Amino acid sequence: MRTEEAMHPGVRWIGPETDLRTVARIMKDEDIGALPVGENDRLIGMVTDRDITLRALANGHDVSELTARDVMTRDIVYCRTTESVEDAIHLMETRKIRRLPVINEQKRMVGMLSLGDISHCTSQQLTGELVKAVTGHHA
Repeated sequence: MRTEEAMHPGVRWIGPETDLRTVARIMKDEDIGALPVGENDRLIGMVTDRDITLRALANGHDVSELTARDVMTRDIVYCRTTESVEDAIHLMETRKIRRLPVINEQKRMVGMLSLGDISHCTSQQLTGELVKAVTGHHA
């Protein structure tokens, strides 16, 4: 199966200057844990609920003064629509990530592949291996 068949399409983007309160509100309202950050029609980062907690709150920053750019993860790992789900799983395991943006041949983000998506399209064993890999303690 290709990632295009397993992903959930229609991912929402935010701009890098979006304030963190707005980011958190979007995450709450849409029940999501990550938002891609785009600038000039390019994916430049990802803000996760963990980014907000560790890079803003735990460091004692004034959240009202921070933007997505201040806390986003910059080195974005992604997969292509034509890649197999197994290849995407391997990438997620290796990089210890739970959500993977999916890029089409025109280099446009067209969806997101998450642990939940994987659990719906693969075996329990493969899903279990992925969960174990991405939730283990980081070295």
